[in-house]
Amino acid sequence: MKNFIFTAFLFILFFIPFFLAEAQTPHSSESTAVFDTTGFPQWAKDLRRWNIVSFGSYPFSMFFVNFFYDMYRWNNANGMEFTSEGRRYAPWPFRSAGAVEKTNAEFKTSLFLAAGVSAAIGIADYLVVRRKRTKASMAESSPSGTYTISRIPLNPDANDDASDTDNMRYSNADELLIPETAPSGGAETPKEPFLE
Repeated sequence: MKNFIFTAFLFILFFIPFFLAEAQTPHSSESTAVFDTTGFPQWAKDLRRWNIVSFGSYPFSMFFVNFFYDMYRWNNANGMEFTSEGRRYAPWPFRSAGAVEKTNAEFKTSLFLAAGVSAAIGIADYLVVRRKRTKASMAESSPSGTYTISRIPLNPDANDDASDTDNMRYSNADELLIPETAPSGGAETPKEPFLE
């Protein structure tokens, strides 16, 4: 009983200042501003993103690495038997009483594997973001407008052997070939000359 009273007294003594503290409001001279990252080089932003993604994925990596490492141990120990003796090496949801714990070396191995998986997730994220950034910069740097590419056969007299694609026109570099249609009079449309 004395320990309980002493603990309660220390608790109240320690936390009283927090209960009496007033809420802090920003003064009129202070303003809330968004943090501006324009002064940082791109490699520093990428490194920070890698850091956040890697450390954020570490708990998930550790969970899955532990699960699959335990599955590996269970398979090597007894071929994944579901008897009470066989489940001593099973991973967490399947484990029976008296389970065989990992050794220090196995635990360190699972820690390093999880760290490697987290680092790989961070690198994969960096590569995806870098690819998107490259695509966006290429789209911004490409000139606007419509490109017309006309194809003229090498031998205009040999219309008999010409393939169907000789009378095709590209309406844009990214679009498919669009066949040239003859006007309503039945005559062929004149081809545009090459630009010199």
